[in-house]
Amino acid sequence: MSPLLIPILGICCGLLAIFAGAIFRPWLKMKERQMELDAQSIAEKAAQYAADKGRLEERVAVLERIVTDQGYSLANEIEALRTTPLNFEPSHEKEVIK
Repeated sequence: MSPLLIPILGICCGLLAIFAGAIFRPWLKMKERQMELDAQSIAEKAAQYAADKGRLEERVAVLERIVTDQGYSLANEIEALRTTPLNFEPSHEKEVIK
């Protein structure tokens, strides 16, 4: 190796490190910003899901109250319908023939 080659390689390595840093830093900042935007999006979705969950819980509570408040009378009405004979009149001529 020539003695002149060592300083040239040193300078080239230094320049390469500078240029790599100049390219790598903005790329890192871009990735960091991307992650921040993704985190904001995920937080917004989580808030929407929480609001939806709250509305669903309220609806279930109303349904539970309806079912438990009128449960006994509803059961009596269903039983009354079961014991009432149903009179079906045929609506087609085929049913009359059978």
